[in-house]
Amino acid sequence: MSGAVPHESRSVLRTGKRSLARPAVLAAAMLVFGLVAVAAELKARTAEAFNKYVAATEARMAGELKPGGEFLYLDHPAAAASEEMRDGFARLKRGEILVERQETRLDGKEVEVPDGMVHHWVGLIFIPGVSLKQTLAVARDYDHRAELYKPEVIAAHTISHQGDDYKIFLRLYQRRFTTVAFNTEYAIHWGQVDSGKVYSNSISTRIAQIKDAAHPDGPEYAVGEGNGYLWRLNTYWRFQESDGGVYVQCEALSLTRDIPFGLGWLIKPLVTKIPKQSLNSALLRTREAVLEKIAASH
Repeated sequence: MSGAVPHESRSVLRTGKRSLARPAVLAAAMLVFGLVAVAAELKARTAEAFNKYVAATEARMAGELKPGGEFLYLDHPAAAASEEMRDGFARLKRGEILVERQETRLDGKEVEVPDGMVHHWVGLIFIPGVSLKQTLAVARDYDHRAELYKPEVIAAHTISHQGDDYKIFLRLYQRRFTTVAFNTEYAIHWGQVDSGKVYSNSISTRIAQIKDAAHPDGPEYAVGEGNGYLWRLNTYWRFQESDGGVYVQCEALSLTRDIPFGLGWLIKPLVTKIPKQSLNSALLRTREAVLEKIAASH
């Protein structure tokens, strides 16, 4: 009995913890706001290290995109050992969205990215009752991305298209701790493993922050300048028709400025969850858009 805490006391303790947590969260938010408001410049060594990380990641992907490869993440042994992905296929069929953080290592070692942070996530959804053809019709409709992924995409158009290769423009809008907007361009290549498995690799070729997010048609910072909120963004999509529908997977790799030494424990959890939320939202909207288009056609 001497070690027990009465129910009323536990309630007070919990309330007290929440009361203490609120100022901490507020302080963290203020620090993040201050961090993103300060100018940052993408250094050559940061870009080179990120390119090294991307190359190592894409080398792993190359094997997965061969016939017989582990096309979906849930086919990979790493997913079988993950609590986040437990019973993954059954959960996807129940409508869940699965998202898990990833890390690429080179020769078993962490790839250091000085003055930058790599955000690496993989996510999956299942779209029941649709075909691969119906899903790809939405995925390749780049001129309507602003309608599909609003409010995070506010303008979009195809720059060029030749065969399986596209160049597109997206104007991105983010409102988290502060409001930022970017003019971005991507080189996209589509490929096919077999009749039921299709993939696309979208590689950012230009990301320029707009100086005033309230006036997105206004002037930009030079590429690599601004507050360092987003420097690179690559997305690798996979589509597999199976089990009476289509599995959709997106693996996202982005690069942002680093967090000042000593503040990581407070700020990093808030900053790193933004790419996860964006990926979750993109997958959800993709599923909704495919189902909406089919419903409209009927």
